[in-house]
Amino acid sequence: MNATAGSHTDIELTLEELVPYPADMAARYRAAGYWTGRSLPSELSSAAAQYADRIALVTPEHSWSYRELFGTAERFAGGLLTRTSLWPGDAVMFQMGNVAETVVAYLGCLLAGMRPVCTLPQHGVREIEILAGHIGARGLILQADFGRGQLLDNARTLIDRGVIDDVIIARGTAFDDAVGFDELLRPTRLDDPGLLPYHVLGPERIAVFQLSGGTTGLPKVAPRLHEEYTYNAKAWAETLGWGPGTVALYPLPIMHNAGIQVALQPALLSGATLVLSPSADIDMLLDLIEATRPDSMPLVPPALAIRLLEHPRTRTVDLSSLRDFIVGGQKLPVEITERLRDELGIAVRQKFGMAEGMFLVTPAGASESVRHHSVGRPISPADEIRILEPDTGIEVQLGEIGELCVRGPYTIRGYYRAAQHNAKAFTSDGFYRTGDLAQRSVIDGQVCYSVMGRTKDVINRGVEKIHAEEVEELIVRHPDVRTAALVAMPDPILGERGCAYLVQESGTALLSVATLGEFLLAQGLAKYKLPERIEIADILPLSNVGKVSKKDLRADIEQKLADEQ
Repeated sequence: MNATAGSHTDIELTLEELVPYPADMAARYRAAGYWTGRSLPSELSSAAAQYADRIALVTPEHSWSYRELFGTAERFAGGLLTRTSLWPGDAVMFQMGNVAETVVAYLGCLLAGMRPVCTLPQHGVREIEILAGHIGARGLILQADFGRGQLLDNARTLIDRGVIDDVIIARGTAFDDAVGFDELLRPTRLDDPGLLPYHVLGPERIAVFQLSGGTTGLPKVAPRLHEEYTYNAKAWAETLGWGPGTVALYPLPIMHNAGIQVALQPALLSGATLVLSPSADIDMLLDLIEATRPDSMPLVPPALAIRLLEHPRTRTVDLSSLRDFIVGGQKLPVEITERLRDELGIAVRQKFGMAEGMFLVTPAGASESVRHHSVGRPISPADEIRILEPDTGIEVQLGEIGELCVRGPYTIRGYYRAAQHNAKAFTSDGFYRTGDLAQRSVIDGQVCYSVMGRTKDVINRGVEKIHAEEVEELIVRHPDVRTAALVAMPDPILGERGCAYLVQESGTALLSVATLGEFLLAQGLAKYKLPERIEIADILPLSNVGKVSKKDLRADIEQKLADEQ
């Protein structure tokens, strides 16, 4: 059904299947000024009006003021409401890269009262179908020229299967049953922003759906609410001292939670300029540094820091504008931080964050001991951290290692439609059990936190997280595989890669990385999740409770890699 201009003044969105913040906690956050009682698009629109003539977004193709960017987003919102069957409250999935159209579409969805689902262009048909079914998504916005152009064929399949009702195609020609991005920008009867429904959105409702590091049989989806998601971005901007005049360069996928919450929304809410790089190509980044003189790179994965350090052109470019070079994803080796300091004049800060909320970062002006050996402290005075023994739930002493458990004004209270998982992932008083091992210590007189490893069965490949269970479920569909286990193997650039241990059926030809990869791609698995090494075994080691001992498998592959050096 198409919307009409008068039908949005009293919209009622459906009840959410989520765990709410307790009333006393919400009241405390509002009384302290962390929560404002306003929706995320209302806050963004107010900032756009305040900074109308300042530059909001720079890409290699565009340079838009706040007025131009939000004017385009408002037209896009009007097009969504009048030229598609989508309705306020609908979830809309994204498969877009780092282009200006992504920012317009994200803002446009918010202004139309719709909920962006921050999927990735690398996700295949299987993953999109699972997520759409779980969230109830009806729309999909895709970038036709991303990668090898496979997203168009995927979209046709999703429509044919009845998974998606509306497909919007950017940077390409729309096929039948789809609509072109530019068509949504044509004038509509909703060109007056006052007719858009974001004014009446409840701040306690879901603004954005974020994925927690990948999907399994049941997706883990973090529902980010209007007030807390706004505060998350504002607190980050305040911690970094962003405001009019700040130029932030961001090269990672903008539709990750990190891209939204350390770059896009903090920049737009504070009057800063976001420089969006289409990729993490070093020559592209150096060109943008020369052209825009950024003072902040708010999230640099270790692999990118190393490539920047080793690229021959880096030493010919003036990097002196970079005040904040913040590394996250995995811990950066101290020798690399020292080389960045000595060879490029870059002082590194480190960050830890999650789609579920909590951000930690080393403070500005902190000593090298703090910046090189910790991820600092939380960005909000209302953030709460406990370090608990994973088995007993007892809080450990200062300096001891335990599970990082967090709660606060922008950390979710539960995953979307996942009551069974929430019972394990949250303590009885609402602390999120991150599955990360951490240590609280005092360094140079400051209480700081260091992340020491994981209790979860997740592989951190660069900035991407791969759930082993999802990949294993598909591997064992191969007719030649009896059983399989995927474990992390250390990698000096990406931090970790996936190694698959296989027990094959007797008499079958040994699988290779290439042949197994072809099979998994045909099953709809994203390419970045493919195993990058295979070890064939007669039997997989078991723990004392009869489960595959991944601890022993990780030790085995680490020893094999050491022996090969």
